Amino acid sequence: MTALRDQPAPVVFRDRAEAEAYVASVCFKHGPPRLFGVELEWTVHHAEDPCRPLDARRMAAALGVHAPPTLVPDSPQRPLPSGTPLTVEPGGQIEISTPPRASLSELFKTVAEDITQLTELLAEQGLVLGDRGADPHRPPLRMLQVPRYDAMQHAFDPIGPDGLTMMCSTAGLQVCIDFGPRSELKARWAAVHALGPVLLAMFANSPGVGGRRQDWASARMRALYGTDPVRTRASAVCDDPAQAYARRVLDTPVIVLRRPSPNWIPPHRVTFAEWVGGVLDRQPTSDDLEYHLSTMFPPVRPRGYMEVRYLDTPRPGGWIAPTALMAALFSHPSVVDGVLAATEAAKGRWLHAARYGLADRRIADAARKVVELGCEAMSRTDLSAGQVSAIADELQGGLA
Repeated sequence: MTALRDQPAPVVFRDRAEAEAYVASVCFKHGPPRLFGVELEWTVHHAEDPCRPLDARRMAAALGVHAPPTLVPDSPQRPLPSGTPLTVEPGGQIEISTPPRASLSELFKTVAEDITQLTELLAEQGLVLGDRGADPHRPPLRMLQVPRYDAMQHAFDPIGPDGLTMMCSTAGLQVCIDFGPRSELKARWAAVHALGPVLLAMFANSPGVGGRRQDWASARMRALYGTDPVRTRASAVCDDPAQAYARRVLDTPVIVLRRPSPNWIPPHRVTFAEWVGGVLDRQPTSDDLEYHLSTMFPPVRPRGYMEVRYLDTPRPGGWIAPTALMAALFSHPSVVDGVLAATEAAKGRWLHAARYGLADRRIADAARKVVELGCEAMSRTDLSAGQVSAIADELQGGLA
């Protein structure tokens, strides 16, 4: 979906309370749930040899006028005909972020067209999209050498190798859903987190990275959790999630400090709250805070809507079933209540899901209940009876 919506003009923060209020207001917007979005990310490989490292020039030639400035600095970065921009991640992964749609049928049509266009662009240079949530062929290797990723790697490397793996070797399916009215926000926030271990296990698709970690159902989620826990762990599920997330963001270290120079590494460890408190040579603005928000990577990231980040990139066509299931599970307050009941036994089992997938009995039991609930609720969407039937068969077959 689009970036943070209805952004106010940049302001200078003078105290912590002002910055926390800003986070809460832009990250947790409420209103009638209307829109759905999908962001799909893939590793990219040479068709003749998937183990061969990517070449930035070849990637730039493939994307042409659609290339992002991180790859081609003077590129116009024209969107695909649907309006979808292309972005490229540090290891050469490609991501599409489709414009939000009020109709699942329209969303599915747009995504399918985007994938076809992207596949054709890459094929002209002998490149193909990967079909796993993590690169099984190559060790992590940065293709993009830009200040943002230099600073991120500088922050993650002392913690361990997972940060570079997350940056360069993983790819996810992100489903974006509105928060809904204020009265439903707390329940929907709780439900999207309670679903995390269940849907992570159901759609885990990354048994290994570069030949390592092959005993994990989702090596992608394992790498994410090991990157930097302060910014990658799940958010609090509580009475006031907006305030809790705002506090978390302010207490998280700033790892990228934009400057005119190519060195964006902060001069020393500093949280955003400390920056507001005056420890750097200038006061931060709302633009700085929004950039800091972009370095937060929880399994569900609030961006004015709920950006669900716990799903591995699936095999071709496999993005439809989890997207439809999630839309159905948030189609009505009664269904959301059903989600909370169905997932109770599996709640919080994030690492169990990443390690064992549906081999975890408590998660598998919850998955069956969730699929039954979702298939019943899918009639609330605008999908045809034939589409609902096909998706239900796929979901139930995945549990067999």
